[in-house]
Amino acid sequence: QVQLVESGGGLVQPGGSLRLSCAASGSISSINAMAWYRQAPGKQRELVAAITSGSSINYADSVKGRFTISRDNAKNAVYLQMNSLKVEDTAVYYCRVITLKDYWGKGTLVTVSS
Repeated sequence: QVQLVESGGGLVQPGGSLRLSCAASGSISSINAMAWYRQAPGKQRELVAAITSGSSINYADSVKGRFTISRDNAKNAVYLQMNSLKVEDTAVYYCRVITLKDYWGKGTLVTVSS
């Protein structure tokens, strides 16, 4: 069974930083893309950032210039460096791995508050 485990969430003040990690384990096919999504209470899940095996990257407009996604292909891991965090970044962040199948992690909570 493929497992995706997110880590690195927590409570930070506005303007602070966090680094999220997602590690994929188990019998997994070649990964075509990895991505981070988030969902705030009462809102729909949205794409935050994505990176392909060819290292093409896409960011949501709301996080451009503040967040950086990176990938370690050998470790089947993806990371999200989040800087200059805002209150509106508060959400559960989910890791997604796209192969021949589509896998999701259980999420890690990021709370930005004074």
